[in-house]
Amino acid sequence: MSITSSPKMGQGTRLLIEMGPLVCFFIANWKAGIYWGTGIFMVATVVALTASWLLTRKLAMVPLVSGVFVAIFGALTLWLHNDLFIKVKVTLINALFGVVLLGGVAFGRSYLKLIMGEAVKLSEAAWRTLSIRWGLFFLFLAVLNEIVWRSVPTDTWVNFKVFGLLPLTLVFAIANAPFMSKHMIEDEKTES
Repeated sequence: MSITSSPKMGQGTRLLIEMGPLVCFFIANWKAGIYWGTGIFMVATVVALTASWLLTRKLAMVPLVSGVFVAIFGALTLWLHNDLFIKVKVTLINALFGVVLLGGVAFGRSYLKLIMGEAVKLSEAAWRTLSIRWGLFFLFLAVLNEIVWRSVPTDTWVNFKVFGLLPLTLVFAIANAPFMSKHMIEDEKTES
């Protein structure tokens, strides 16, 4: 889920803002270890959110919530010198997104529509299905992260976070593209 489109922000800039902190985390961890990686990740996240704000004058909800989690769990990791917190952050944020999406469906709300509704027009039934799919996917990622971080060394977990979770999410998004295309609603202006 990406930062809201803006005429002021090109595709390359948007990709840099979204992926920059993760790349910085990976490189810093590789060069200096998890604690430096975590600190650099926190700084890069603040820089990315600031750049997004300066370019669009708004912050998308998902990156903002992710940034708050990075700040809290990154600070705990550094303060207590315990990498457990940065690892569990991934579990908790995915679980939160999953529960929020599925909870919204249970109460007749599509929070996914609130996030993506400006860019994508779908029927209510399609939003419901998509919300269920993404909610279950986020819960799957939470469980998968728990299994991986408990089973492998920290450097291997960092590789999984960068080269496992991200590609899984991209593949899942691409796999849902035909469904979204099939249920796309044309703008009323273009129909007239």
